[in-house]
Amino acid sequence: MQIVIIGSGNVAYHMAKAFTLKGIPLAQLFGRNEKELSQISHELNIPYSTDHLEEADLYIICVSDHSVEEVSKVITGKDCLVAHTSGSLSKEVLAGNYRKASFYPLQTFSKSKDLEYEKIPFFIEAENEEDQKILFGLASKISERVMKSTHEKRKYIHLTAVFACNFVNHLFARAKEISDSQEIPFDYFLPLIDETVQKIHEIEPKMAQTGPAVRNDVRILQLHEQLLKDESLDIYKTMNHSIQKMYEL
Repeated sequence: MQIVIIGSGNVAYHMAKAFTLKGIPLAQLFGRNEKELSQISHELNIPYSTDHLEEADLYIICVSDHSVEEVSKVITGKDCLVAHTSGSLSKEVLAGNYRKASFYPLQTFSKSKDLEYEKIPFFIEAENEEDQKILFGLASKISERVMKSTHEKRKYIHLTAVFACNFVNHLFARAKEISDSQEIPFDYFLPLIDETVQKIHEIEPKMAQTGPAVRNDVRILQLHEQLLKDESLDIYKTMNHSIQKMYEL
């Protein structure tokens, strides 16, 4: 099977690396950013181009959500399968007469961070059973966790990921602002963060909750509020209200 990855960002890099490490040959990397493509090509020994798209059986589009539709128009072939890697977009957003699909890896990607690809869940959706089997088999060569999905379910998967990853990371960033303001090394909080994440491998998150809100410790809550202002104060109040509502306090 001739496979082309379109894109040069974090997802494109890690998809290309995962395919390469698992012995799945790629015919080409294609995109607009020659500098990024050149670096990926040099590291993984995959041909690349910014102006000539090779003919392929499968194109995997790894670009930002707002670019997927426009980028998909560069694929003019009809006898091919095209899949995007978006968590929220439908496969119908792909603008062509080819067969359409979704090949969604559930992970946060940074080029500087190595990943264990076999642990990344993949969610597969296609227009027909044959294409679904092709993508399912391809993902199964990379990962131990592959599921069929629908666009409706995938929207909720992505929403859950935003709560579990993006929002949590933003709280880390806000926490670091507080520690930095008092010249407390943020590294000192990493064991606490690591234990919090490790705990939910064994205990349901709702059962693992600790802190002044779940204890309904009004005195401490008010003390903390006096130390905060602006967005951090709003976040603190909103989070504590949500915790207390969950536990009916």
